Amino acid sequence: MTRSLRLGALALLLGSSAALAQQADISIGMVLEPPNLDPTGGAAAAIDEVVYANVFEGLTRFAPDGSVIPGLAESWEISEDGLTYTFTLREGVTFHDGTTMTADDVVFSLDRARAEDSTNAQKPLFAGIENVEAVDDTTVRVTLTAPDGAFLFKMAWGDAVIVAPESADTNATNPVGTGPFRFSEWVEGDRVELVRNEEYWGEPVALEAATFRFISDPNAAFAAMMSGDVDAFPNFPAPETLVQFEADPRFRVVVGSTEGETILAMNNAGSPLDDIRIRQAITHAINRQDIIDGAMFGYGTPIGTHFAPHNPDYVDLTANSAYDPDAARALLAEAGAEGLTLRLMLPPPSYARRGGEIIAAQLRDVGIETEITNMEWADWLERVFRGHDFDLTIVSHTEPFDINIYANPEYYFQYDSPEFQAMNAELEVTTDPAARSEILARMQTAISEDYVNGFLFQLAKTGVANAAIEGLWENSPTQANDLTAVHWTE
Repeated sequence: MTRSLRLGALALLLGSSAALAQQADISIGMVLEPPNLDPTGGAAAAIDEVVYANVFEGLTRFAPDGSVIPGLAESWEISEDGLTYTFTLREGVTFHDGTTMTADDVVFSLDRARAEDSTNAQKPLFAGIENVEAVDDTTVRVTLTAPDGAFLFKMAWGDAVIVAPESADTNATNPVGTGPFRFSEWVEGDRVELVRNEEYWGEPVALEAATFRFISDPNAAFAAMMSGDVDAFPNFPAPETLVQFEADPRFRVVVGSTEGETILAMNNAGSPLDDIRIRQAITHAINRQDIIDGAMFGYGTPIGTHFAPHNPDYVDLTANSAYDPDAARALLAEAGAEGLTLRLMLPPPSYARRGGEIIAAQLRDVGIETEITNMEWADWLERVFRGHDFDLTIVSHTEPFDINIYANPEYYFQYDSPEFQAMNAELEVTTDPAARSEILARMQTAISEDYVNGFLFQLAKTGVANAAIEGLWENSPTQANDLTAVHWTE
């Protein structure tokens, strides 16, 4: 009897230890697989969703509430004229390959990002930098061409992380950063695995390992959560099933906001969409609420310009492109565009595929036919984003405060407005908050009245997680699954 009790106690202890070991790991579901793992060399949000704050770090970073806080720079000083930023770097920081992170790596990273041959997807972030110099191993001086009230904000982007010259060229497949997790393995088409960085300079993370699993099908995502194959799905692709998770005490449903302006992007440079009347007709043909209800099951906030409604500088311009099919038909007739057929290219996310079918029906109602092409993410990036080979597409722009993309005529929707570019240049050198708000209002109004794109809705963050997990972001101030504060409570 005594021996049986001892064996039973041992079994309980072993079982408890196994459970604790299991709870030191986490499996995160993601809809899209990143095309690579280098945030300085790719535009896909899925890259940052894996590596931001986990593998790579910048001088500054975004906190869960969207504020900008110290990262690899523990402090900084700004000159009175606003042109010089002197960063004091943290001591004892090493890259995952064991090399020391110094001011020289910061100089290399920023010079590389702003170089003429840079492949950084957000190269304009660095355009205002005149010079970067290492004062000593832990001090970096950055000189700007003009004051920039958003410079610290720009340095918090995933595109501005600090990389080492020894590993920069291979970060796409073997990322080497300074973060609390190290890259372990990438099984393409299935998962990326990270393990805790035991040499991390900062507060150690609670998790020993993290696996990011790529599950694009909403039904498969639901099954993976229900079975426990996935512990959390921060951006869950099947909002219609959230009510089932809410009724199950094993799970917690978290609904927050994102920086994701979801748009029906139009190719402004090509016929027939270079005619503002046709773009305006398309926007009046769209019933935003039908798309939110039909594709997102009610999750989402209507927008009338490329700006987040939760931002204090947001201007509600939805009335400019209100649903008015009669006006749409009249505009098409005025433009001589009856019988129009447009190519609608749809990437994998459910908001795009489901929303695309609804928009196609709405456009058909006013006399515009669409040829729908469902594309995989890599193909969309190559053909639409880089190749500009499309008429219409649907995508959510999850980068924070990114209205400046409309100042780049080479960007995929190819909007070329000298007036808007001048406003953006004015914003770049303005530091007074009230003046910046006024310029931002003008910028929002300009792209709304030029009907650059069909502005649909602000993407909601609908997440599902095991109820015992804490520390996941409720909102998404940037495109990230930051695991630095994530832990199991039982």
